[in-house]
Amino acid sequence: MGKRIVVINPNSTEDVTFEMDKAFNPFRALTDTSIVSITNPKGPPGIECQEHADRVAIQLIDLIRDNEASADAFVIACFSDPGIFSAREITKKPIFGIAESSILTALLCGNNYGIIAILEGSIQRHIRYIRSLGLEARLAGDIAIGIGVTGLSQETETFDRLKQVGAKLRDEKGADVLILGCAGMARYRIPLEDYLGIRIIDPAQAAVSNAITTLQLYK
Repeated sequence: MGKRIVVINPNSTEDVTFEMDKAFNPFRALTDTSIVSITNPKGPPGIECQEHADRVAIQLIDLIRDNEASADAFVIACFSDPGIFSAREITKKPIFGIAESSILTALLCGNNYGIIAILEGSIQRHIRYIRSLGLEARLAGDIAIGIGVTGLSQETETFDRLKQVGAKLRDEKGADVLILGCAGMARYRIPLEDYLGIRIIDPAQAAVSNAITTLQLYK
């Protein structure tokens, strides 16, 4: 019987869940592992500050408990990885955070990684978490596009800002691989990679990939 991964979008924006879930289709074509994406109905429209991340951490614990019997692994699909340490205490099922997974993937793909954040206020939150993981040494830079989670659906404006920030991280900061700093950016990974000519990592894809591999290799 195939395994089942539950991907939790901690915010309440269904469009983020929908676009993120579409990015998992290549995995579905290659494995019998089921990938199910769910939305946190109690969350804010976007996780845009530390308060949001702290608040949804408790909600995520409840969602994991509610889905534990039917899941073999969980992915927390917010770049703050909210509640990840608590989640790993309350279940024996593997828990993958998209920030941690994407950074570890980036370290395999290049010498220095850059992060494209949503808002300026996100950057210090990212840095605090990256330092706690001991993964700051090869961080080239973290720059915001200045667009919140719900604004990411405005494709022309968002893609223009992604191109500008991505080019700055590549040309001025020396990043040779970039991480999209929000699950809601999933739809832009391939066109941005084509435009910039360097590897672009979608964090939710990185986490799901890690989850699939772990479930295939270990009981």
